Amino acid sequence: MSKNEHVHEHQPSHSHAPHEPAAPGAPREGGAEFWDERYSESTRIWSGNPNATLVREVQRLAPGRALDLGCGEGADAVWLARRGWRVTGTDISKVALGRAAEHAAEAGVGDLVEWQRHDFTESFPEGEFDLVSACFLHNYGDFPRARVLRTAAAAVAPGGVLLVVGHAGGPSWDPDRLAGIGFPTPDDVLAQLELAEGAWEVLLAEEHVQALTGPDGRPGTRPDNVVKVRRLR
Repeated sequence: MSKNEHVHEHQPSHSHAPHEPAAPGAPREGGAEFWDERYSESTRIWSGNPNATLVREVQRLAPGRALDLGCGEGADAVWLARRGWRVTGTDISKVALGRAAEHAAEAGVGDLVEWQRHDFTESFPEGEFDLVSACFLHNYGDFPRARVLRTAAAAVAPGGVLLVVGHAGGPSWDPDRLAGIGFPTPDDVLAQLELAEGAWEVLLAEEHVQALTGPDGRPGTRPDNVVKVRRLR
């Protein structure tokens, strides 16, 4: 699992996409073994840079406890730790978590980040957090994203922030790449969260265009969306 910029294309490791049926005995698509194999295909999948939307939306927040859902190779968690946050980074892949721990140690913030392995369809980190970040938390197969996001909202402490960033469509060089896949709009995400009336403040709910580099090295774009809400009580 991950959500950081790919070396070539900005995409999540949790990405709903049409695939051929798995061969008998193959790892379950979207499961732990699947993602361990995916990460093992190369020494690095993502760029190592934090998500630009996370940086923009979190840089003015006072550091506290943060939960990074689908932390991948750890770029977002390391960025948060460098800014003084105590971070719990979670992912389904032990390979990704091992790389994330190495990244944090190299950055000198290993003592500020706790790494936990979770399949969000089965388990979720315990505790309350001042920031819960779910950037590009998509996955293959029947991933219950709306339910996971509601669980994420429940983990936000009073006064804390939930940040949800997702794709809103395919990249400019292949806009129909994920044809038939229903990406939720910001309003859809807000509805899925089922936030209690009067208990939350919507700080941001918008779609924007993300600049990225295509597989041929040329510049391109992709529509993304962001929802940022604060828990009032």
